[in-house]
Amino acid sequence: MKKLKYDIKIKKIDSNFKMKDLLRNELPVYDIKYNQKKPFENLSTRSNIYILKCFDLASKLASKKKIIGFINCPISKEFLFKNKYQGVTEYLSKKENIKNDGVMLIFNKELSVSPMTKHIPIDQVSKKINNLEIVNKIKTINNFYKKYFFKKPNFALLGLNPHNYYSSKKSKSKKNIDKAIKTLKRQKINIKGPIASDTSFMIFKKYKFDVIIGMYHDQVLTPFKTLYKFKAINLTLGLPYIRISPDHGIGLNIVGKKIANPDSLIESIKFFNFIK
Repeated sequence: MKKLKYDIKIKKIDSNFKMKDLLRNELPVYDIKYNQKKPFENLSTRSNIYILKCFDLASKLASKKKIIGFINCPISKEFLFKNKYQGVTEYLSKKENIKNDGVMLIFNKELSVSPMTKHIPIDQVSKKINNLEIVNKIKTINNFYKKYFFKKPNFALLGLNPHNYYSSKKSKSKKNIDKAIKTLKRQKINIKGPIASDTSFMIFKKYKFDVIIGMYHDQVLTPFKTLYKFKAINLTLGLPYIRISPDHGIGLNIVGKKIANPDSLIESIKFFNFIK
């Protein structure tokens, strides 16, 4: 604050805070302390424990309806979870006993995307494509749009292979995708597919798609980030509260260079103002 010359008063709060404590001309700060330093415990280990304590407190406050949700800035998932969880989405879903690991929605007002599988190697993707999971995740996104935007979104469901080519008619992934589309159409959800992934981002405006559903992480996130760069946010759907993070990584290569782009964090804050 001194370095940036911000003249802001800080108000320390605890878990018993009242709404009036948040509405004054002061910045409310919850001081999460971690003093259990053990011999030979390095800074990385201490910071990991501190971050998990932050998540535990935030989810606890949200579960008690003290807050409607929270934003976490980017973290190093590999170091924090040590391969126990694929990411924050999976960690919070497990913590809240949510099946199917919640839904990752990378959101922009013009277009959003969601991968059916997330942080897994590409050679495991086809084994993870499941008809019921596709249906449940798309229904979760559909309900989210109806609740917060009062609309039934238009979905595009992508095929797995380039140009939707399958060498065998008995392809398990193709059967699962086709079956999911038929099920969703019977349930009156607006969906088209399977659509070839290489042209999907060229035609989304023509067909007025609100959400493009891909089979794996980079199939939808690479073109999406090319289009919207930092003007997007990462939402975890299916939790009993709203969890948002900026749609980018920790940027170790630019630490201290004063070139980090804050747009995605600003968009995250704007989203809470939009829905409150």
